[in-house]
Amino acid sequence: MTRQAKALAYGLLTILLWSTVASAFKISLRYLQPLELLLWANISSLLTLGLLLLVQGKLRRLTAMPLKSILSQGALGALNPFLYYVLLFKAYDLLPAQQAQPLNYTWAITLALLSVPFLGHRLSMKELGAILLGYSGVAVIVTRGDLLAMQFTNELGVALALASTLVWAVYWLLNTRNTSDPVITLFLNFLFALPLVSILCYSMHGLTWPSLHGLLGAVYVGVFEMGIAFVLWLKAMRLTESTARLASMIYFSPFISLVLIHYLVGEEIHWSSGAGLVLIVAGTLIQQLLHAKTRS
Repeated sequence: MTRQAKALAYGLLTILLWSTVASAFKISLRYLQPLELLLWANISSLLTLGLLLLVQGKLRRLTAMPLKSILSQGALGALNPFLYYVLLFKAYDLLPAQQAQPLNYTWAITLALLSVPFLGHRLSMKELGAILLGYSGVAVIVTRGDLLAMQFTNELGVALALASTLVWAVYWLLNTRNTSDPVITLFLNFLFALPLVSILCYSMHGLTWPSLHGLLGAVYVGVFEMGIAFVLWLKAMRLTESTARLASMIYFSPFISLVLIHYLVGEEIHWSSGAGLVLIVAGTLIQQLLHAKTRS
């Protein structure tokens, strides 16, 4: 296989894994509280990333890092995975998966907005229009298409889903100048987040062994969504001859996800979920194209 063919294969596999995320979250939450899901998924992901570092021979690089670097990178674990998934899992617990998933997908739009104060970027009127288009999709989804009534399915769930995009965007903006190996960084994030998750879970629910179904769901989320998918995407990005072309594949994921939500979770997909998702993706794509054109 050529490098580009390998990049495409890794990219497609990553997209398929990401497409199962919403269904895996919703099914796992039938057996676990959101904090319990986060705890066991965190443990699973930490073990997976540690094993990857061991296989790749990168543990020496980790132990050779200055303590200041370890602490600064690990501290970001308070944002991701801790706060990000606390908000996201609770949003999935309160909302139908077909609503929580597209709302969480607006993180790219949130990132564009936060790049103004964080990175000093300027947004043109066209970019602001694209952002407004994306958030109009949010309005369609949360009102189930009845914009005039403005009655939300669950106000708290909507607020938590949108708040998670804010946390995710801040996490990535703080990582923009991080030159460390991304797998090492992610391992440190999960390592430092584990005691935070454990303390909060213990204080809210106690620490008990989950049911088999709940454990399997948490392991799937931790191993594949939080661990392996990230590494596969990194491989694809390093092999590809066109980063932009590979990145465009991401936009297939939320639509595949809606299909899986219907068949795996059993939700009847409302027309507003699909229509809102189209607006969100359109707004995101237009904004990114305009931004790329401005930078070129």
